[in-house]
Amino acid sequence: MRFLMKKLGLVVKRKRRFVLTTDSKYSCPIAPNILDRQFSPGRPNQVWATDITYIWTLQGWLYLAVVIDLCSRRLIGWSMDKRMKQSLAIRALLMAINLRNPPEGLIHHSDT
Repeated sequence: MRFLMKKLGLVVKRKRRFVLTTDSKYSCPIAPNILDRQFSPGRPNQVWATDITYIWTLQGWLYLAVVIDLCSRRLIGWSMDKRMKQSLAIRALLMAINLRNPPEGLIHHSDT
């Protein structure tokens, strides 16, 4: 079979492996959604949003955690790592805190 495929110039396209990125079976209580889809605050450092994604790089798949100020829509904190652990999100949040020194009452929103 391999000989015939090579002779005809055929190659097998392998199916990509599914990557599990979220563990939805956690026992911690879910915080109330006080933001309630109000994604346009009136001033900076009132609402920050956080998300995690994975991206392909020359080093392979890496996870990227970001913190965005919803008023300015600016990226104010980020972190990348080969593994998705708590420390990934914490490093991004600490970067944002060190950059902005947010006031008391800041809302930090995440879908996860």
